[in-house]
Amino acid sequence: MTQASNPKWWNEHKTSGWERVKEALRRDWEQTKADFTNNKGQELNQDVDDTVKQALGKEPIPPRHVPNSDWDDVEPGLRYGWGAAGQYTEHHDWDDRVEGKLKEEWTDLKSGRTWDEAKGAVRRGWDSARRKAS
Repeated sequence: MTQASNPKWWNEHKTSGWERVKEALRRDWEQTKADFTNNKGQELNQDVDDTVKQALGKEPIPPRHVPNSDWDDVEPGLRYGWGAAGQYTEHHDWDDRVEGKLKEEWTDLKSGRTWDEAKGAVRRGWDSARRKAS
């Protein structure tokens, strides 16, 4: 990907602002594609209010491909999945055996969230740790 040239008035302040706004706008774009096509984009629960708040720095921008939700809701699952990927190194890929083991362990934790509620965040945490490791 080529980098666009900056106009003469572009400065570090503009670069800093763009870096903050860019991810909010990328999320808005992905949501728009999801809203208007059957096979493109990703449902991120992103609306114009989210985009504006994120662009202004008044609301945190979730990691790419993570739908908008309260961080407190997803953090335990992300944390658990990330840690499990490092703990269970004998499992290289997410499969039914891994999921069964993690589901059982998660249920035993009695976190107040069901496996079905947490599974997506756990998987994202697992996948994130695996990408870093490779």
